[in-house]
Amino acid sequence: MKERKLDNNKARFSLSKEDIIKLKQNDNKGLISLVKDNLTNSNSLVFILEHLGHLPSNFDYSWLVSLTTHDNENVRLLAVKNLAKQASVSNIELLSRILADDKSSMVKREAVSAIGRMRATVAIPYLIKALADEDPKIVCQAIRGLLVFKGDKIVDKSLKKLKNHENELVRNIVSKEFFAKRKNKLPELRHTETYHFLENVVVNGDVRDVLKFVPDESIHLTFTSPPYYNARDYSIYPSYEKYLRFLEEVFRETFRITKEGRFLIVNTSPVIIPRISRAHSSKRYPIPFDLHYYLVNMGWEFIDDIIWEKPEYSVKNRIGGFQQHRKPLAYKPNSITEYLMVYRKKTDRLIDWNIHQYDSNIVEESKVKDGFETTNVWKIAPKSDKIHSAIFPVDLCKRVIEYYSFKGDIVFDPFAGSGTLGRTAKSLDRKFFLTEKEVKYFEYMKTLQSKDKQTKGDVTKFFTLEQFKNSLQ
Repeated sequence: MKERKLDNNKARFSLSKEDIIKLKQNDNKGLISLVKDNLTNSNSLVFILEHLGHLPSNFDYSWLVSLTTHDNENVRLLAVKNLAKQASVSNIELLSRILADDKSSMVKREAVSAIGRMRATVAIPYLIKALADEDPKIVCQAIRGLLVFKGDKIVDKSLKKLKNHENELVRNIVSKEFFAKRKNKLPELRHTETYHFLENVVVNGDVRDVLKFVPDESIHLTFTSPPYYNARDYSIYPSYEKYLRFLEEVFRETFRITKEGRFLIVNTSPVIIPRISRAHSSKRYPIPFDLHYYLVNMGWEFIDDIIWEKPEYSVKNRIGGFQQHRKPLAYKPNSITEYLMVYRKKTDRLIDWNIHQYDSNIVEESKVKDGFETTNVWKIAPKSDKIHSAIFPVDLCKRVIEYYSFKGDIVFDPFAGSGTLGRTAKSLDRKFFLTEKEVKYFEYMKTLQSKDKQTKGDVTKFFTLEQFKNSLQ
């Protein structure tokens, strides 16, 4: 086959992937000649290296070595990646030199990966040396290679030293592999189950008092919108610090009652406390950002931030004054977004473990139907009525419940308000447990629930705190 030199701007058109495959299968001469003709053409070299694919056992790798010192970072990276396919200990000194001398973190990580893929004891000292690198991704790659030899005294000792490593990912890997406390037996309650006395129950009382009577690991999903700091008549706190400490108490208990690896979604947004006079300024509190610190420190793992976008007509107008005078520094945009901060109860287990606890028919029945939201911006209009000024929209509850729970699961809202989460959960074949401190909202929920069709098995039970305590006996 006639070799062709690749044009810098038309690499993908002057030579195809199929052409490279043919050159590779015949012999190395044509391929080496093609590479030599394009040593100064980085785009062409990248294209060639990207499409080498699986390499035959008799493939001559020697020409790749010269490319590991090429000026272009991507060429060096792909050269090392292809050398790794050989998985030969003969390359270990070369890869060690790359790890020591290359200026690119990407190339160095690929070199560590290549050493690890050898799965040979001769690689252990090189991987242990890489544990001292400043790049945590290189350290993680070295750990991955060393875990193949877990049980080797030198390897175990080297990895255990990283227990207090500066990087949290490194600490988590080492903690999981060497220091995680495993339960000797499965809990009496299966992961898919909850306690009957929690199912379809609403309790009127301070959530902190109610949760004292809720067992560990009994809730599958929590979705809530905490009362905004001093922005409503029903949510007055002596200080912002006291407000955050209150939420910390609630979500620490929520963490305890949440099943391993399951989710908490908190709907919040910054809140403005109006100024008391024109001589004073208003104060804006960044609730979701300040609350995040408390949540991750009590064991919740941050997963996602979802933006709830509302129509501009539905929010308070803050831009009016600026529209008139247009003076710099006085710009105040209309706030049309809130955050749904998604957290998962920290665990050594992967999401797949949670899914595999369910029967295959439940997993199939719970699959999300077409039309689901593909981005983290959800455009949903807010809801309110004469009784409650900030009701959860049904569409918002529906998405959260469908995306983060299975049929038969129990969902929890510690600040239930008008109880939209509970009614939506029931309509989606889930169970619910709600708490609400304000009597007027508790009574309002009763009137709304009475309008729903209820069978004997799913009748909603409304309790005071004392009644709830008595129901446990």
